[in-house]
Amino acid sequence: MKIRSTLLAGALLTSVALAGIPAGAGEAKKIATVVKIAGIQWFNRMEEGVKQFAADTGNGAFQVGPAQADPQQQVALIEDMIAQGVDALAVVPMSPEALEPVLKKAMDAGIVVITHEAASQKNTNYDLEAFVNEDFGANLMEQMATCMGGEGEYTVFVGSLTSQTHNQWVDGAIAYQKEKYPNMVLVGDKNETADDAQKAYEKTQEVLRAFPNIKGLQGSASTDVAGIGLAIEERGMEDATCVFGTSLPSIAGQYLETGAVDGIGFWDPSVAGYAMNKVAMMVINGEEVTDGMDLGLPGYENITLDGKVIYGKAFVNVNKENMAEYPF
Repeated sequence: MKIRSTLLAGALLTSVALAGIPAGAGEAKKIATVVKIAGIQWFNRMEEGVKQFAADTGNGAFQVGPAQADPQQQVALIEDMIAQGVDALAVVPMSPEALEPVLKKAMDAGIVVITHEAASQKNTNYDLEAFVNEDFGANLMEQMATCMGGEGEYTVFVGSLTSQTHNQWVDGAIAYQKEKYPNMVLVGDKNETADDAQKAYEKTQEVLRAFPNIKGLQGSASTDVAGIGLAIEERGMEDATCVFGTSLPSIAGQYLETGAVDGIGFWDPSVAGYAMNKVAMMVINGEEVTDGMDLGLPGYENITLDGKVIYGKAFVNVNKENMAEYPF
């Protein structure tokens, strides 16, 4: 399938016009993917998958996002999509709770809703998760703990205190640490960064002043480790700290090269974008989503269905040695 070769290789995907439903495609559907924030590399990558879905299927699939990581701006965008009469919404919620009323409005209007990174979302046909979120957080913690020698102080970062997946990752990591590495100590509160590398940098500086002996820093937003890495690099603390988190090589690569960031984990946002749109079309077409089915996409070949939540097995661990395998 085309998506396997193009997305896994990280090649640039075909750009298509997405102003609306393609001319002459009477049965084409209009699907709006609404992301947390426009213009950052993570969601730029997701848009490639959305565009590829449009190119492969002839549907009017397109992506929008607010200028800031603000739930109310995201609500306003969804309201606009409802007014435009889209057939489906594929949403990555900044705050699942804040979006419940507007997603209910969409579903009441007959619009199919698929969410991503929002396993507790009530007003959705299906929520698509790349993996079990607590397992992903524990996976990052295992790497950080190994780097730290199983002892010392560490802290955690989230894009938002309302971001469900970010909190599931760090909560899963903390629970794993308490069970497996009792000589490690969590210091401070969750550091909130608004998915902004500059804020992650500023928070890291605060952490380093407050806890000069800190050894471990785990990020959640895709931009967190870039901000953390810059602060570590400026202080020459590459050898004294262990930095792990969710990101992409295009965001964190320079810090992986210098050792300011030790490792990242991620799933391919383009595959997730394609998968959300594919599931949306399945619902529109009345096709059943079943436990164990193959969505025909990398990491989603044998999904687990838990109620309305679809789980894949799509994360990878990347460091300086293997990041060239993921050129995005």
